[in-house]
Amino acid sequence: MIATNKLKIFNDPIYGFITIPNTLIYDLIQHPYFQRLRRISQMGLTYLVYPGANHTRFHHALGCMHIMQKAVQTLRFKGVLISDDEENALYVAILLHDIGHGPFSHAMEHSIVEDVHHEEISLYFMNALNVEFDGQLSLAIQIFKGEYHRKFMLQLISSQLDMDRMDYLKRDSFYSGVAEGNINSDRLIQMMNVQDDVLVIEEKGIYSVEKFLVARRLMYWQAYLHKTSVVAELTLTKILKRAKELTSKGVKLWCSEPLSFFLNHKISHETFTIETLKTFALLDDYDVMGAIKSWQFNDDFVLSSLSKMIINRDLLKIIMLDEKLDAEKLTNFKTKLTNLYNISEKDATYFVFKGKLKNQAYNKESEPISIVKKDKTIENLVDSSDQLQVRALSKAVTKYFICFPKVLLDN
Repeated sequence: MIATNKLKIFNDPIYGFITIPNTLIYDLIQHPYFQRLRRISQMGLTYLVYPGANHTRFHHALGCMHIMQKAVQTLRFKGVLISDDEENALYVAILLHDIGHGPFSHAMEHSIVEDVHHEEISLYFMNALNVEFDGQLSLAIQIFKGEYHRKFMLQLISSQLDMDRMDYLKRDSFYSGVAEGNINSDRLIQMMNVQDDVLVIEEKGIYSVEKFLVARRLMYWQAYLHKTSVVAELTLTKILKRAKELTSKGVKLWCSEPLSFFLNHKISHETFTIETLKTFALLDDYDVMGAIKSWQFNDDFVLSSLSKMIINRDLLKIIMLDEKLDAEKLTNFKTKLTNLYNISEKDATYFVFKGKLKNQAYNKESEPISIVKKDKTIENLVDSSDQLQVRALSKAVTKYFICFPKVLLDN
């Protein structure tokens, strides 16, 4: 039997060479559950706006692990004691933090599995892998759940300045070409420290944090909440909703077996079994896009029309508004559509709908980004900053929108 060299390196366009630190990490990366992330897009349907945004959750997870390695190295250099077991647990936790994402990432968060959040599915995957790997993931799971006594470790994985956000901003900016989202993750990591079991940023790094928050705000408006991305993702969720509605009425729709399972079953915490997890692990972007390619020729007007919109990038018109839409205007659009296509008012709601978007770069009510001053006192970022910028970034900005077929503009 030939022994496999498990100390591999990846060539990443963002960071250069990424090293796999040990054989456990290698085996986790090689596992089918993790390899599935190669087939889950990081930015959903944003490639319909930015053609380069075709990178995957696999890319992102490796990048997060890489900068976690840098964070551990920095903190140890500054005298923070991190054992080998804790180090490895941090790598495992950040590597697997997004393993529970479904097809097209956030675009279909509540369409495939309505009542179970992707972070909870990530935990299901981690527990299943822990059984398979004889308990080697136990400490990583403890940290991921926030049950480990060293709280700063959870902050490295999930907080307002974690490795996850640092990688996705830098990576999504690179692949989309939205230069405003680029951040200096190296500088941010070098400014990190731990005091009183709290992850802190040294005072001299405050401007790097402010730039990070500005970049996050701009990436949301220009990429994640770009109006075309929004209407494409909403159309995708409505396609799945319609498919489930038809399936519940006994209509047979062509699709893969994993997708068929989730169309035919409403999944909750109580019904999410290990068999459900195994089926979910077989589901990716290709299942959904393959089905949509078929459904564009379906006899159902709603399903075929919505599917063609995605396949041909001929999307609904979306208009952004500063104030809530007058309900009468929405009703008028629906009436016009029912008359134009001779469809029911209920079916018209698949094409005419409203919503709102919220952008908040920094939530001062949540766990704050902590700044450690030269005298070792810790302050909330909002109190430490000498600029009005952070206070402005901590205010939520809400925009409203209406979506409708372009043909209504001519009628």
